[in-house]
Amino acid sequence: MSATNETLDRSLLHMAWANADVFTRLAGLPDASLALTAPGSEWSVAAIAHHIVTAAENYAQRLHGEPRAAKREVPTTAKGIAELGTVLAEADARLRHASGQPGEQVIEWISFSGEPLAVPRWTLVNQAVHHATEHRAQIAGALAAHGIDAIDLDAVDVWTYQESVREANGG
Repeated sequence: MSATNETLDRSLLHMAWANADVFTRLAGLPDASLALTAPGSEWSVAAIAHHIVTAAENYAQRLHGEPRAAKREVPTTAKGIAELGTVLAEADARLRHASGQPGEQVIEWISFSGEPLAVPRWTLVNQAVHHATEHRAQIAGALAAHGIDAIDLDAVDVWTYQESVREANGG
């Protein structure tokens, strides 16, 4: 990053850490788990995971002034989720790198519906973090609705992340 803001950087590092944890856990579930939905929702666990990844890629590409990535299919297997996890780790790293640019810089692009959009860089970075958090919670809820407790949101919160950083640094 060109100008590191430690608070923002830690937020993005936490997001990447939490994303990696959730995708690792998803990749360890039976393939049938990926088709589960929460009551009243049409989005499956796999569709939500796919959405997290494609959005992260799109946010990173917008921040770097690049065109959208090629469309990818929603995975149906744990192997497909693991592959998405690798793509997500790359997108999260690119988001972190792009966050070092001036926050008020306006980013412009054309929406999926053809509408021109323009927002400050900080808006996209902030959206990337909140978007991932929201959808990790949706995945946990969809699984929990079917009695699967593989995703413990308290295990990927900022407090647990802070403790893991402290332990990794020997303290």
